[in-house]
Amino acid sequence: MWFRRDLRSFDNAALHAALTHAEHVHCVFVFDREILDALADKSDRRVEFIWESVVELRAALKTLGGSLHVLYDTASAAIPKLAQTLDVDAVFTNHDYEPAAITRDAAVAAAVKTCGIAFETKKDHVIFEKDEVLTGAGKFFSVFTPYKNAWLKRLQAFYVKAYPIEKHKGHFAVDATVEMPSLEAMGFARTNLRTLKFPTGMAGGEKLFSEFLERIDRYDETRNYPSVKGPSYLSTHLRFGTVSIRGLVAAAWQRWQEGSRGAEVWLSELIWHDFYVHILHHNPHVVDRAFKPEYDAIRWSNDPEHFNAWREGRMGYPIVDAAMRQLNQTGYMHNRLRMVAASFLTKDLLIDWRWGERYFAEKLIDFDLSANNGGWQWAASTGCDAQPYFRIFNPLNQSEKFDPDGTFIRKYVPELAKLSNKDIHAPSLMSPVEQQARGFVPGRDYPLPIVDHATARNATLAEFKRALGKQDVLPVHDQ
Repeated sequence: MWFRRDLRSFDNAALHAALTHAEHVHCVFVFDREILDALADKSDRRVEFIWESVVELRAALKTLGGSLHVLYDTASAAIPKLAQTLDVDAVFTNHDYEPAAITRDAAVAAAVKTCGIAFETKKDHVIFEKDEVLTGAGKFFSVFTPYKNAWLKRLQAFYVKAYPIEKHKGHFAVDATVEMPSLEAMGFARTNLRTLKFPTGMAGGEKLFSEFLERIDRYDETRNYPSVKGPSYLSTHLRFGTVSIRGLVAAAWQRWQEGSRGAEVWLSELIWHDFYVHILHHNPHVVDRAFKPEYDAIRWSNDPEHFNAWREGRMGYPIVDAAMRQLNQTGYMHNRLRMVAASFLTKDLLIDWRWGERYFAEKLIDFDLSANNGGWQWAASTGCDAQPYFRIFNPLNQSEKFDPDGTFIRKYVPELAKLSNKDIHAPSLMSPVEQQARGFVPGRDYPLPIVDHATARNATLAEFKRALGKQDVLPVHDQ
């Protein structure tokens, strides 16, 4: 059993398949050097999260009577080699839908096949995959709402039933005696993950889920306010499989059926997760090109100074600066603010969405290719089901609406803490009297706006219209 993005010893499709097909199941996890060696920052919260989660997985397998080989190598070489050494009949693992992973898995499958070893993969990361949800014409969905309706129509209790692992625990092999490599041995340093008290592993996922179930009924009301404990905070656990998507969907579905509006909205978010995997599977070109090819004609300004200011959170727009500083300090960004920050980069600064996507990929602890790509293309209006290009987030409106008293801004942009609830959203508009009263000078104590939103918005609209050959007069949609 080859663990990857499914770091749990319960409700695991491939693990269950292996245990029910074999007398002795050897378990392995590989810290894949093809991935790790490419990471420029050796203080990477994701690597530490994985490491901590693997420690817990190893202990959990031991209580079930098994063990876990933990290797630091290239997976494409290590898995075939270990399979031969252990003289196994088959390698079991769960599907990974990213193009690079598909290429890797094909290479591993070919390598073990030459030794007479089967390679079996199972669906575990989504409820429905590949061609399981299609339009009436047998095509993939490119708009979310029809996909969601078809997804819900197909959903039955069978699809969220947990795979029983405990009843098959007698089939584990106990043979992993080598100690797992430390973070330091792999060239990585500890991050602030523990200081942030970020829950890791299966226990962390269970804790967060239990806490969220107590407030899920209010999710629809609280999810857009970054200073409120509204989200589930389970995205990292879903990304690395320390929770089961089936368990999450089953709980949300049941609660919705009991009348919870919050659970209904959260279930939609889980369906978005499946939808973006669906899009990536059917359109692998989205990894580096626009889902809608005509949007590749946009001439982005790509000003490096503007991009650096965006990355560092010093643009003179407090809500966007706070969002970027939250990302840099914690590896997390509230979902509403991901949309605001992405819109600002692409629509106010006219910088290529791929630049922002790559930066999020480096910093987000919950980075998931399909969701990150889908979110960025949505914000840039280049993707499926995208924000129409003439609808542009107004950072001031978003700030006043979703952080009305500036609580979130004060936490991450402390130099603005002494400003009034009104002025904190747009310090550059403070009156001279208010500046003197607060001992605050815009441009000295906090940057002036890097661009004028209205001017930048018009320039962006003009470029999108040029690229798309649009001649019409557009309605005003400044959100």
